Amino acid sequence: MIPGLKHVDTTSLELASPPPSSTQASTVYDRLREDLLSGRLEPSRKLQMRFLTELYQTGQTPLREALNRLTADGLVECREQRGFYVADISRSELAELTKTRCWVESLALRESMAASTPQWEEQLLLAQHRLGRTPRSLNAEHFEDNPEWERLHRVYHRTLIGNCGSQSLIAFCGQLADQLYRYRRLSIRKAFPSRHVTDEHQAIMTAVLSGDADHAVDLLTAHYRQTAEVILQDKQIFSELHEGEDAAS
Repeated sequence: MIPGLKHVDTTSLELASPPPSSTQASTVYDRLREDLLSGRLEPSRKLQMRFLTELYQTGQTPLREALNRLTADGLVECREQRGFYVADISRSELAELTKTRCWVESLALRESMAASTPQWEEQLLLAQHRLGRTPRSLNAEHFEDNPEWERLHRVYHRTLIGNCGSQSLIAFCGQLADQLYRYRRLSIRKAFPSRHVTDEHQAIMTAVLSGDADHAVDLLTAHYRQTAEVILQDKQIFSELHEGEDAAS
């Protein structure tokens, strides 16, 4: 059993009518997606159908539908004649995803600022206020993830670009954020002590509310690039860094 995932007691469900396949697929999709993003299902792991049907208490049809959706999201790979696997990670992909996110969110932020309204500015102030007063770690001495901070962090970044006027652009930015979140989760303990993200978020918001689009974009892209740089140097998730050291010694 994967750590952190509780056994589901289905005794009370035996007499209930099964939910529609589409509902089952959506439920499985949500649970699988959370386990992929959190790292509970580690990169490159083979997703065996029997294991997954037992783990998520579902049939193969809704499970396959969920896996196909996650493949489209870039979180799962479907390998010909070999089945489904958790998407692998690489330093080159992390760099590419970060570069792409900087491009598209720069556009979305500029558009949001160009269409600025008092309501949007108020939403951004509120999002920053709630995020800033929420501790990143539940323990001051060692890192203990705070799920509420993660939720508010997502709200803050979505609010920044949420006034751009394009739901397609917002959705694409969200997909990139999910793929990068997976990397950040794998390296979170290394990144936590070295960052003052509250100050970074405050500075971005201040630039946005002052109407300085160039400065706001520079701060946002620097924020993402700094996160990527910390992860790129994490030897625990990128074993090739050890190989490079061995070759140099």
